[in-house]
Amino acid sequence: MIALFHTIIYQPLYNILIFLYNVVPGKDFGVSIILITIFLRVILMPLYKKQIESQQKMQELQPKIKELQERTKGNKEQQTKQMMELYKEHKTNPFSGCLPLIVQLVFLIAIYQVLIKISSNGLSVDTSQLYSFVANPGKINQFFIYIVDLTKPNIVIAALAAIAQYFQTKMLMKQQPQVAKKDDSGKPDMAQMMSKQMLYLGPFLTLFIGIKFPAGLALYWLVGTLFMLAQQVVIEKKSSR
Repeated sequence: MIALFHTIIYQPLYNILIFLYNVVPGKDFGVSIILITIFLRVILMPLYKKQIESQQKMQELQPKIKELQERTKGNKEQQTKQMMELYKEHKTNPFSGCLPLIVQLVFLIAIYQVLIKISSNGLSVDTSQLYSFVANPGKINQFFIYIVDLTKPNIVIAALAAIAQYFQTKMLMKQQPQVAKKDDSGKPDMAQMMSKQMLYLGPFLTLFIGIKFPAGLALYWLVGTLFMLAQQVVIEKKSSR
């Protein structure tokens, strides 16, 4: 499994990043990270589009799901059966949004390993990882726009990534149907509470990771989240026509 990850994910990303670094004017490592992030997002766009559409469908179904849960709360087996029928009727898979998240995590780990490998190698390229058609640029310039050292944590980029994450989550929640703060039994609505927690938990985790790991990783996350925001805006405009 590790060998497969190295061959089909890590090594290609390593070579694409070095190739971009070679062709970017000024040898800016940060610009190279931005370009590889955009490249990956474009390649994976159909997958992320499916994730967004799946999340929107699940949000639209929330009132019906809650009604079904109330109607069958004494019979878990019947509840599960009717829930599956509801998903089938509306052509929705509650787990379809998980795959893009897993793919995103895999690429995040790969980018992290690439950055750590280059940093631990004295900012030199590991020639054993290079394809024959990718030139060795020698020592890597680790600075972004001559200021930000991408091999060290940077609180500004981490904060920007967290803010972008907040607005992306908020945009997804915006389309969620408004429900009462309490259900019929007088208890707080758990789905609404969890959504509200995720609005702040996601950005907090992004900030925490951003200030602990190299700034190149936070830059990758920031650009990727901004790309997702733009994609969500386009999808919303198309669906509102």
